Amino acid sequence: MSKWETVIGLEVHVQLGTRSKIFCRCPVEWGGDPNTRVCPVCLGLPGVLPVLNRRAVELGVKAGLALNCEIARFSKFDRKNYYYPDLPKAYQVSQYDCPLNGPGWLEIPNGGETKRIGITRAHLEEDAGKLVHFSSAKASGVDYNRTGVPLLEIVSEPDLRSPAEAGTYLRTLRTVMRYVEVSECDMEKGSFRCDANISLRPAGSTRLGTKVEIKNLNSFKGVEKALEYEEIRQRRILEKGGELVQETRLFDADAGTTHSMRTKEEAQDYRYFPDPDLVPVVLEEEWIEDIRRSLPELPATRAARFVRDYGLPEYDAGVLTSEKPLADYYEAVAAAADPKLASNWVMVELQGRLKEAGKDIGSSPVSPENLAELLNLIQEGTISGKIAKTVFVEMFEKGRAAGTIVEEEGLRQISDTDELTAVVEAVIAANPGPVEDLHGGKKKAIGFLVGQVMKETRGQANPREVNRIIARCLGLK
Repeated sequence: MSKWETVIGLEVHVQLGTRSKIFCRCPVEWGGDPNTRVCPVCLGLPGVLPVLNRRAVELGVKAGLALNCEIARFSKFDRKNYYYPDLPKAYQVSQYDCPLNGPGWLEIPNGGETKRIGITRAHLEEDAGKLVHFSSAKASGVDYNRTGVPLLEIVSEPDLRSPAEAGTYLRTLRTVMRYVEVSECDMEKGSFRCDANISLRPAGSTRLGTKVEIKNLNSFKGVEKALEYEEIRQRRILEKGGELVQETRLFDADAGTTHSMRTKEEAQDYRYFPDPDLVPVVLEEEWIEDIRRSLPELPATRAARFVRDYGLPEYDAGVLTSEKPLADYYEAVAAAADPKLASNWVMVELQGRLKEAGKDIGSSPVSPENLAELLNLIQEGTISGKIAKTVFVEMFEKGRAAGTIVEEEGLRQISDTDELTAVVEAVIAANPGPVEDLHGGKKKAIGFLVGQVMKETRGQANPREVNRIIARCLGLK
């Protein structure tokens, strides 16, 4: 047992899915030429007045409700003062002592059980710009297109105890945010970003150790790798009797190491004060309840229902509810076909084809109705599972209906006893060796005979019926 306990808390910035920025009408879009989606308001020019985006507040409340947070009926915006080249006003509009969302929690899977991770707060703020470095010119530019984009900063309690738990928390949080359609949460586009705080303390102690913040984390694996490295670095220092410094460190993904960026600021260093240009936000109870009623069934609840109502294993239910469009697709198939068969085909055949084609479930060329039709053809014995896979390829590549393909290409399964008996007798007569092996007790030889029958019928014979007829013809028990 380790003499040290790891303590981790995460600060996640979720870009809210609004069409315009939080305090102006500039569009929120990915990409575009630098500094083409800016205006005097988001650039902080003298004399401008910001106006709060109602939709950003609505999405912030929606996220807070999904995270079981206390929704503040009164909140306000503050100025967080610091200078950095990508911050044109030299301050960031954020929320300090009166955030939109107060304490809440999120449950994550943990070794077959669930673990509740506390949410300290989830507050609104504006994003900063982006530095663009030109190595060839040995210079940097600033793109302010991202300045003023609405963010929800979700701050967890220091309840995580390992890098793996931190990764699970982030994946679960991302799934929930996508379910309630608050954000796309695309880490590659920067709409789901994370800063990690980690410290070590003696096992059994309740006192927190010296905290180190890690920035520059742009993937789930990156977060886990950075925390793993920092865990080892801090332990080595402590075991040698050294002292840790509270600081901010950057993660170098290529080297897999962290390095110091600056000593960590405290709240007083930012000189917070209420933004004089923005009025407080006062929410009506009825509006909050309207948002609460609009929430969809959340992934953990939906997965439990899939296990209960469809008889799925917990693993299958977890996979199928990992994305809302995938869960919606599965339910549409399961409503018209066998739920377990639907689970297998959606998870394996469909997801495999989609991955190969670089598509997601929303762009599947096979509709839920068409997949359900294919599965019912299997259940009815019209086609075999093997033929179904051939039919599915045609459905995926050409968008045709299963029944149409089966009829036009003559793929119906042969189950007629007289027709199959004639083929089996011919195969037995042509293969005395395997027949002799069977009579000698080599039961695997029946597989060869079944294969010959399938070959003669172009794979259309009903395998179960073929086995029965062979056993009857050869007098096998």
